[in-house]
Amino acid sequence: MNLHLAEISKRVAPGAHAVLMLDQAGWHMTAKLDVPENITILPLPAKCPELNPTENIWQFLRDNWLSNRVFDNGKALIDHCCNAWNNLEAQPWTIMSIGMRDWAHRF
Repeated sequence: MNLHLAEISKRVAPGAHAVLMLDQAGWHMTAKLDVPENITILPLPAKCPELNPTENIWQFLRDNWLSNRVFDNGKALIDHCCNAWNNLEAQPWTIMSIGMRDWAHRF
């Protein structure tokens, strides 16, 4: 997570400040995080997956390609998951519509 924060920090325009909304997973909230000066972490409320667009992406993957399946072996499972991800990646407008939050664009 520290490497991820450092990479985000590099991409923030000079003089700007980033607010990073994260769920409250342990690695997002640990005291061991080295949060750069140009980033503020805004934790999402606990147990509110509907506020986290990433959770909606995972739900879309489960609903469309990943649920109710039995696999013969680990390779078949990995191949199926990769195929599901590639199918989703080929639909950027679907990803945008799933992740869009109207309230984030009001200001």
